Amino acid sequence: MEVSRSLWHYSSNMSWLQMIEDLSFRKLINSSECPEKLKYDFNKNGELRHVDTNEPFVFNYQNSYKDNHKRYQILGQLITQYVYELLEKACNLQKIYFPTCVADSEICSFFFMSENALTNSSTLLVLLQDQGTFRAGQWGQRTIIHEGLQHGSQIPFITKALQYSWGVIALNPNDNFVDLKIEPECLSLFENDTICPLNLSWAVPKRNSSNPEEHAMYVWDHFISKSASRNVAFVAHGYGGLIFFNLLMQRTLEVMNKVYAVALIDSKHHMKHQTQDNSQVQTWIWKHCREWVSNSKPIDRSVGCLVKMDCPTVSTGYEKYSMAPSSSLQSIFKYLKNALKTSTKDYFSRSPIATRSKNTMKKN
Repeated sequence: MEVSRSLWHYSSNMSWLQMIEDLSFRKLINSSECPEKLKYDFNKNGELRHVDTNEPFVFNYQNSYKDNHKRYQILGQLITQYVYELLEKACNLQKIYFPTCVADSEICSFFFMSENALTNSSTLLVLLQDQGTFRAGQWGQRTIIHEGLQHGSQIPFITKALQYSWGVIALNPNDNFVDLKIEPECLSLFENDTICPLNLSWAVPKRNSSNPEEHAMYVWDHFISKSASRNVAFVAHGYGGLIFFNLLMQRTLEVMNKVYAVALIDSKHHMKHQTQDNSQVQTWIWKHCREWVSNSKPIDRSVGCLVKMDCPTVSTGYEKYSMAPSSSLQSIFKYLKNALKTSTKDYFSRSPIATRSKNTMKKN
């Protein structure tokens, strides 16, 4: 606990990158099933490098693609564990399991939250990543492997928000299934030969987190909507944008009253389909959302056709999709801070009737 507190109260001349040696990635690799095949560690700049040659990660370690892929999957699992450790020890975030009222034996999903996230009356920042195998705290696992933690993890966003004394919630929308081969005790969850949605006998959907949309909805209903802050901001990358728009349409009144700004990064949302041409919602989106898209134009330069845009859209200053979050970080926080100063949110007393699908998600 003392180490965690010291990491949280770091001075201005100390960054989370300086804690990487204390939170050794090598320890995780050495305890894995193939430490001799993964002689890598994160250097002081957060870059994954070979411990002997200092070279970047190489996928083709053996002649067999199957073996190389298995090695890559193991590396990915270790990175997930390591990022979780960084979130808890370097950022002092708490791991919150849900559903909130379940039997102890049930395997639950979880997300990460700063200590004051629900009681902070100023600002609450919520992070939503793209769809993929990566978990909470990551914008992209491949980006972490090839570009480093500064570009592929959400930690730079989290630490910057904490410097402003904002509350932070890092969602875990891709944590949707339990692998029975890894968690055999989960067999007790099945009743009447329940069939997995993916038709894979070993994949059991997690309760209230069977898909990214359901995960975000549960955390909104049971945590974010109940927070003391009336100034909630979202940063959503890729499919995370679609998740936010789904949340907006399912909880329209609550979201429009509580969220003051949304930073979309290469969002995969479908404005016309998801909003069903609801003019009130579309006006709110134009006023409270801004999108950063991968583009070679200078950072913050307006891009796109005005006719096709559903909110102000600017360049990340970089063409590479995987680098979009890190390249737009400073610009996004400038936008969020300015929006906070000039926030003049309207209070909506009646929710527009519009949903993403015929089956509206209900609160549990």
